[in-house]
Amino acid sequence: MRTLETPRLVLRPLTADDFDEYAAMLADPEVGRHLFAEGGMSREDSWRSLALFLGHQQIRGYSNFAVTERDTGRFVGRVGPWRPLGWPGLEVGWCLVRRYWGKGYATEAARAAVRYCFDDLQATEVMSLIRVGNTRSVRVAERIGHEYRRDTDLRGVRCHVYSQFRHT
Repeated sequence: MRTLETPRLVLRPLTADDFDEYAAMLADPEVGRHLFAEGGMSREDSWRSLALFLGHQQIRGYSNFAVTERDTGRFVGRVGPWRPLGWPGLEVGWCLVRRYWGKGYATEAARAAVRYCFDDLQATEVMSLIRVGNTRSVRVAERIGHEYRRDTDLRGVRCHVYSQFRHT
């Protein structure tokens, strides 16, 4: 997995060194509300989550990127491709530390991740699964070129499916 750069961000492979900041992000109940972690995640569950992404990188050759600010090097969150066994397609997902919400970082990083999926992974379609009620992520999906396709249940949670196809 290579490192990607945008005007304000660096997207690099997640590592074990990201754990403390990653766990702090996932412990935030407002962040967890949009994932599958009502009330936020414990450090132990955050460890398992990070290990899952690192394992996915070993198995598939790609995974979510750690996102940092170019100017400060501060951890912003995770964004990137994801397709575990049984997933309905190649997904680009995003999860940011709450203090970085509203700055356009999710859109900027997700655009880079979608390009990575089309250019490096040769994907024909990239999707995002968004928990019903997460209007902020719906706006990000639309800004990066995704269109609403349908709703689905994923692990007992109702989600919107947004996607886009590679332009030929």
